[in-house]
Formats: sequence, C-alpha cells, structure tokens
Amino acid sequence: MGRYEEADLTRLKRIQMCDRHSKVNQAMLAQRPVDDASFETFWDGLPGVLAADDLRSLAKAIVRAKRLERPIVWMMGAHVIKVGLGPLLIKLLESGFASLFAVNGAFTIHDAELAWWGGTSEEVGDELHEGRFGMGRETAALLNSAALEGSERDEGLGEAIGRVLASQSDSWSVPSVAGSCYQRKIPLTVHVAIGTDIIHQHPDFSGKATGCCSARDFRIFSGHLKDLQDAVIVNVGSAVIMPEVFLKAFSVATNLGAKSDGLVTATLDFNRHYRPFTNVTKRPSQKCGKGYYIVGHHEVMLPLLLQGVLVENARYDGGN
Repeated sequence: MGRYEEADLTRLKRIQMCDRHSKVNQAMLAQRPVDDASFETFWDGLPGVLAADDLRSLAKAIVRAKRLERPIVWMMGAHVIKVGLGPLLIKLLESGFASLFAVNGAFTIHDAELAWWGGTSEEVGDELHEGRFGMGRETAALLNSAALEGSERDEGLGEAIGRVLASQSDSWSVPSVAGSCYQRKIPLTVHVAIGTDIIHQHPDFSGKATGCCSARDFRIFSGHLKDLQDAVIVNVGSAVIMPEVFLKAFSVATNLGAKSDGLVTATLDFNRHYRPFTNVTKRPSQKCGKGYYIVGHHEVMLPLLLQGVLVENARYDGGN
C-alpha cells in the first residue's frame, strides 16, 4: 500500500449508454468517395502553388509508395474519427493506401461507440459538472476487457480491440476502423497516455494490461518502419502523442538499420503546432526526403486528399 490516498473508483455512479446524449451519429458520417470526372477537373484546376501544390504532391507520393510496396502510415488523433471520417479510413484500407494506422486511445473509444451504438462524442460542458462525463459503463467494459484479454494473449492493444470489434461485425451500426483493420490483417497500433481517456476513470481499468499492450504496439509500430525508403508517413490531427511516439519509433528503426532515402512526411491539421512540425514534417525527412505541413479542417482536407489519391492512382494505371 502506498502512502497517498487514492480515489475509490468502485464508488462511481455510472450510467448506461442509452441514457447518454451523443453529438455525432451515423447519419452525419462522411460518404465514401467514388470516381468522378468532375472532381478530376477540380483537382487539376487547383493552383500550382503553396498548399494546393503540396496536397497534389502528397497524393502522388502516396500512390508511388503503394506501387513500390513501401509503408504508408497514417497517424491520427481522436478528432479524425469523431468528425465522421471512419468510412474514408476504411476506403484507404480497401484501396491499399494504408499499411498501418497509429492512433491514440481516444480514437478507439469513438470508433467502438460508433460501431456498437451508432453515436459518439459527449456534451462535455453539460456532463462534467454533473459528474456524468465519461461514465458510460458499456464503453469502458468493452475496451478495458479487450486490454485484459490482449495482455493475456500477448497482443497489441489495437489487435485486441480490433479482434473484439470484428467478432461483432454482424451487429455494427457503423463499420469499425479497428475491426476492419483486424479483418484485413493490417496493424492498428494504439498509443495510450494513462489518464487521458474516459475508460481510465472506471474501476475495471487495468493500467498494467493497457500499458503492456500499448508497449507492444510501440514495438509493432517501430518494426513497421524498418523500410522507410520512399515510404509515406501522414499525421492527421495529433498535436503531441503521435508526433512524440513517431520520433522515438523512427529512432528505433534507424538504430536497427532502416534507411530513409525518399521518405515523405506530412501533417494535416487545422492549426500549426510545434511537435507535428518538428517531429513529423521536419526532422525525419530533412536529410534526404520531403516534408509537408498542410493547414485545414480534417473533415475537408482528408476527403480532398483521398479523392486526389484516387485520381492520381487512376492516372498511374493509365501510364500518365
């Protein structure tokens, strides 16, 4: 027993998910892109300067990495899934434009809630002072039990969560990104900071199990970077956790012999932040690659980029 008093989580007054209001529901999610000549005209009509030129260059780099069978890694914060972009992320998987997703813990919370209940995102300001924020017992039970099982099975946290969600795919309200990764054997790694996620508030949370699984995901992520030549790393909406994790995983990979010639890195976010710029856009690619920082809202920029990738991929097939 330690010397300091701890909060007794077993005394929490928790709530049912059906009693919680969610700001995001399945009717609000993005529509998956389709081939459309009118978009190609729009894409070609973007100015050949600054962010528009960078966006086109990034799309071409993603297509090139796929053709060369190099890693295409998407690092994401929770806001990406929260604003309805899950269907587009699954399109990336199906089209071969993602070899690994690396996310924070909150990403999996929104993904699981959308898959199981068709809604996510609480009214924090309304719930916080009532002691109800983050107290939905079903979300915590689902994800905390997945971590315990994953620890026992020597799985990464993303694999454990994906396995549990994939086992319930027949009853999904919305297709799960983690579950879809598991079904396609594409790794999704989850990088958790203890205390940042609502499921950590609950008495069934195990820091030991979660830490064990998330540590394994760091090693999986680092191992995936063993061939960085002509690879593409895109960070979408993570200002701190994923840029810091990536920098250390990059260091591990290069220490073990990875070469980064031709590496393309990019950050897409609605603000400029120090760590994404320094740890993703600048340092990893500064020696012999290229880095981009494109400012814009995720719910606009990611659909635009994905549709551009499809256009550039079709041109590649046509020999243009």
